[in-house]
Amino acid sequence: MRKFNKQQLVAGMQGALKLRSEINQLIDQIADQGYRNVCWLGIGGTYASSMQAVVHMKEKSGIETFYQNAAEYLTTGNRRITDQTLVITSSVTGNTKEVVDAVKQIKAAGATILGFIDRAEADLASLVTHCISYPENEQLKFFMVADRLMYLKGEFPEYEEFYSEMDQHFAEDIANIEEGADKFAQEFAQQHHDDDIHYFVGAGNQWGATYSYAMCYWEEQHWIRTRAIEAAEFFHGMFEVVDRDTPVTVYVGEDSQRSLSERVAKFLPEICGNYTIIDTKDYDLPGFSEKFRGTLSPFIFHAINNRIDVNIEHINRHPMDIRRYYLALDY
Repeated sequence: MRKFNKQQLVAGMQGALKLRSEINQLIDQIADQGYRNVCWLGIGGTYASSMQAVVHMKEKSGIETFYQNAAEYLTTGNRRITDQTLVITSSVTGNTKEVVDAVKQIKAAGATILGFIDRAEADLASLVTHCISYPENEQLKFFMVADRLMYLKGEFPEYEEFYSEMDQHFAEDIANIEEGADKFAQEFAQQHHDDDIHYFVGAGNQWGATYSYAMCYWEEQHWIRTRAIEAAEFFHGMFEVVDRDTPVTVYVGEDSQRSLSERVAKFLPEICGNYTIIDTKDYDLPGFSEKFRGTLSPFIFHAINNRIDVNIEHINRHPMDIRRYYLALDY
């Protein structure tokens, strides 16, 4: 089993937070030049992070913001993406075909493109208007951009207070949660590592990550069939296939859509004996104000999911970096 390296985890998150000065400088410059709308561009996991960024903003902000699937853009386009659009994207390899091709077209349209490209030498890094290279922590990087945009519009008056707490406590708190979640993760992985299918339910700023965790982790990396469902949609079809033995996991965060997940969590015991409720309220965030816990909920879930992944990987003796088809076939 991969060993838990707390020091490395903390250092990675602290390093990402230190990008904030560079992010702020770029966003301040773009804001001074003016923009009409903000597009979050991605596919797969980055598309999921884009969903989270939009949910994060739409409750607080009047900025026109939307997420765009890169492959769909190549077929359908989007007339809202113009030379007055700020586009934010992210890539680990910098070589994802759909994103590279979409960025080429968006660049031709004159949009300003901020790319978080882990590999500075990748093709994509040379195509975007502004490139920041730092590994992992995609959600955190996206949220820092969103928060600065809202701050500059006067929509996030607690910005300085929030990031003071982030700089002091975030990395250590999240690492402690991941470390402390291992016993639960072991039990969960033992129970579900060979499920025929597993349903994941999420809402709000966790929905994008719920979608991503089901598809990009359990299906792509563990080869376990899943379905992700929005909590608001659970009672409009999906609950009819749940019975006593159906594996269902519900993420209950602390953002404004908490009640949607709570409704599912309250109902499941009536029909199901194989459900799991993961509630961020059960996890401590020392040093953070209560009012910020909702914003931090996705990072709590991510830490817990990391330990589930490590344990499933070990039980199934299937390294998560092995693929059947990805980069092995033409498609």
